[in-house]
Amino acid sequence: MRHAPSWVLLALAAGSVNAGAFLACQRFVTHVTGLTTQLGIDAGLWGLMAEYGLVVLCFIAGAMSSVIVLQRRHQRGKPPLHAAPLIFVSTMLAGVAISGHAGLFGQFGTSVEQPRDFLLLSLLSFAMGLQNATVSTATGGAVRTTHMTGPATELGVQLASSFAMDGEARRTALQGAMLRGSKIIAFASGAALMVPAVRAGGYLAFLIPGAFIMTATVLSFIPGMSVDTPSTREPALSRGHRIA
Repeated sequence: MRHAPSWVLLALAAGSVNAGAFLACQRFVTHVTGLTTQLGIDAGLWGLMAEYGLVVLCFIAGAMSSVIVLQRRHQRGKPPLHAAPLIFVSTMLAGVAISGHAGLFGQFGTSVEQPRDFLLLSLLSFAMGLQNATVSTATGGAVRTTHMTGPATELGVQLASSFAMDGEARRTALQGAMLRGSKIIAFASGAALMVPAVRAGGYLAFLIPGAFIMTATVLSFIPGMSVDTPSTREPALSRGHRIA
């Protein structure tokens, strides 16, 4: 639970990115469910199917990249640097913000499904896949930050479980419910934050989730600055799997 602020910040960032993508070109990027549904809706429209398929593949590629980087260090007998992929995600979002402001993706808010729109969606999707896999790996699969279906399901499970438990077990279930509820609220809050942000700065609004991710990285993943780095405490990961 000591890392709860980081998980909430990362959910806040993902909600901001998802809303920013929708406001930019009317498409979401942080959950593959919607993208896969769009693939089915566009069945037979081969150009659109290829473009949405690319966005899905970019999410998967981001997840793969995180694991490859972390596993490579593990194979060399070195501790994983979970901060590195998250710093890269933050840097990517800064690059998207600056490139978009310079005109790479065209005018903000157009929804004409041009190739540059799918370039933006692909970059954002890769970044979110990278973030989600990094956090999932760091917590033994316990925490996901880029989509809310799992946390919403677990919120219901934990709340229901708390009614049938007492003592320490009930307290743990309520802690898990509180964390998952906080992530859902944070995700929605991040989306809400992007509305005035894009009105004021257009693509520069993506600097905001980048800052959230960097802050979360400092809080939980950078040795000497974090409260308790998850990757260095295996027992903490086991406890996190039950409550995070």
